[in-house]
Amino acid sequence: MESGMLLSGGQRALIRDSWRRLSGSPVQHGLVLFTRLFDLDPDLLPLFQYNCKQFASPQECLSAPEFLDHIRKVMLVIDAAVSHLENLSCLEEYLCNLGKKHQAVGVKVESFSTVGESLLYMLEKCLGTAFSPDVREAWSKLYGAVVKAMRRGWETLPEGD
Repeated sequence: MESGMLLSGGQRALIRDSWRRLSGSPVQHGLVLFTRLFDLDPDLLPLFQYNCKQFASPQECLSAPEFLDHIRKVMLVIDAAVSHLENLSCLEEYLCNLGKKHQAVGVKVESFSTVGESLLYMLEKCLGTAFSPDVREAWSKLYGAVVKAMRRGWETLPEGD
């Protein structure tokens, strides 16, 4: 993950500033993200099961304490990426393993584009007028780098790669 070349200094500043505005209410903002995710792709709901309990609706899932813990974890991963904008490569192994975990529970690589749309939607809704085209582009690049690392969890790379 060549984050230094991926994001300009200005883009890193836009990401940090916008994330700082949201960092006080991670669960609230995560609920916006996941509500949008289930609106865009209701077929993702069955992937979220706790103690073999299947949720009957997105609302039931979104209010479950176990799912709120999942939201906290997702927001912490985003926070880690924002905290390491200068050196995203230090998160490479963690993100690759996170990708493997997602693959193991049945997440498809294609779902990451829907998650990306949901992330941008959340940022737009929660930032309001502060969500400019430049902010969108910066976050899109960051999310693309995170997904690229997570996708490696799906791939078995030959030794030496």
